[in-house]
This record gives sequence, structure tokens and C-alpha cells, in this order.
Amino acid sequence: MTEKEGVTVELIYIKPGSQNSVTLKIPQGSNISQAINRSGVLQRFPEIDLTVNKVGVFSKIQALDTVLCEGDRVEIYRPLVADPKEARRRRAKNK
Repeated sequence: MTEKEGVTVELIYIKPGSQNSVTLKIPQGSNISQAINRSGVLQRFPEIDLTVNKVGVFSKIQALDTVLCEGDRVEIYRPLVADPKEARRRRAKNK
């Protein structure tokens, strides 16, 4: 694969206590789903379910069929375990 044929992207998946990052070269025109599958992250982290987990590029939610560009950072987000507004209310109440 030559420079013109591929793009380099970074894939991030953060779990409590660890940040997992993979840099990979993918064919030009590849989408988020293809990059995730090619990275091997789904085998390393079987809890990831792309029908549940949202994905994004540089903190902006994107569809799995979004075509990636050189230098994009693909992020796989974990589902929220608590409503952030409710958590803030509880913390404020306990002060």
C-alpha cells in the first residue's frame, strides 16, 4: 500500500483505568466500521457492541459508514452508567 493508497488513523477505546490506542493504516475510502474491524479491538474487548456503543471522530458522534481521512481519531464510547445531571444533583445534595 503506497502513501496515496492509504490513510493513517488512530482508534481509541477508554475503559476505567486504561486507555487503549491503536494506530493503523487503512485503504483510502475506508469507513469507521471497516477501521474498527481491521484494528482487532472487537476481539480484544468483546464487551464492545457496535449496535449499542456510539462512535465518533474527534469527539463528534458519527455513523459507522463515515469515511475516514488521514489523521482522524476514531473513538468508541462506552454507554453511560449514570445520568450526568442526576450524578451532579446527588453530589450537590451531599455537600
